[in-house]
Amino acid sequence: MDNDWIKREIAPKVLGLAKVKPVISIVGPRQSGKTTLCKMLFPKKTLVSLEDIDEREFAREDPRGFLNRFSDGVVIDEVQRVPGLLSYIQTFVDNRDEKGLFILTGSDHLNLSGEISQSLAGRTGIVKLLPFSLDEAYGNKLQTQTIESVLYTGFYPRIFKDNLNPSQEMNDYIETYINKDVRRLVNIKKQNNFDRFLKICAGRTGQLLNIDSLGSDCGLDNQTVKEWLAILEASYAIKLIAPFHNNYDKRLIKSPKLYFLDTGLACRLIGITDPSQLITHPLKGEIFETFVISEILKKQFNSPGVPEDLYFFRDNKFEVDLLFQKNAKLVQIEIKSGQTIASGFFKNLLHLRNISFKKPGPEIEESILIYGGDDNYTRNDIKVMSWKNLPGLEVKKTLGAELVEQEDPEENHSPR
Repeated sequence: MDNDWIKREIAPKVLGLAKVKPVISIVGPRQSGKTTLCKMLFPKKTLVSLEDIDEREFAREDPRGFLNRFSDGVVIDEVQRVPGLLSYIQTFVDNRDEKGLFILTGSDHLNLSGEISQSLAGRTGIVKLLPFSLDEAYGNKLQTQTIESVLYTGFYPRIFKDNLNPSQEMNDYIETYINKDVRRLVNIKKQNNFDRFLKICAGRTGQLLNIDSLGSDCGLDNQTVKEWLAILEASYAIKLIAPFHNNYDKRLIKSPKLYFLDTGLACRLIGITDPSQLITHPLKGEIFETFVISEILKKQFNSPGVPEDLYFFRDNKFEVDLLFQKNAKLVQIEIKSGQTIASGFFKNLLHLRNISFKKPGPEIEESILIYGGDDNYTRNDIKVMSWKNLPGLEVKKTLGAELVEQEDPEENHSPR
């Protein structure tokens, strides 16, 4: 597959930033394709990985000497391994009036984001790269896929590149990357407790977060639960979606909802080892919702000038699974895994749309029902959308003025 790589949807955003910023920082989970993206977009730059012991020691002991080797700039992989290097990069770029000089990648967002904010403020553009989107993974083969197979497989690029068994790959991923990163970020004395915590979190994807209940089930105090959730979110294993607060109703739920960012990882953690198990699995609805949420989050991450602003609405009677801003108004989305549309699928969308007209607060511009079937149509001014049509969902209307898609002279790739 050396000459048959999949062009990432985030590529125009990265290239646009490289024309206006001296440093580009690409963060995201391990194995999401950060290094491959850099090789494809910046093939003329030297790539140095700080996972390499010799390079890491060089960067730590002689950061100026390390950087002076790269007069034309460099791609530095896993830069979080030597966070002190960022201060020297600041001095380096301040002495040069060049854009796109340093391309940095990292998988430790918890520590790296603070270092970047402190050392490279105003000098770097930050992009977040998650695993493949639905369109990147399947392209024109999407129409032949079953939803169970898609949810079970997940979206980590290596699975598609090397035709790997998803369950085995996720086993290796959990052991090699998640546990490794967690051990690096915090001193976990009882690894078995963390393994149980991870599995219980996966079983609650798509559900309201209850710190007390989670701690009780894992045998952990609430402070530890909060710390471990923060680490999982920093490692891009999970995402906490906040409730939408406005003037619609004072009885709104205030707890966030927990979502895994890859359904393949969630499936493996809850013991699903074959796509057919999902057909009747009690968590299929939550896993399907997790899939849709992560796809829309990828769209926001990949699109220039689009805020990362996912929310949900819930009061004591109604819940809308997803809200996000599109220009100055809101898009509301209901998510149902069923393949047959029922009239009850629309009640939450109609409720929130009605009260948005009656009370002060943002106006609902668009209402969408995403479901597990194949048809696309409009009913009650609500767009009914098949999950297979997710690649066509818009999260923006116009690109940010400062970030436009441009052909880069270093770009050298083959189309899919």
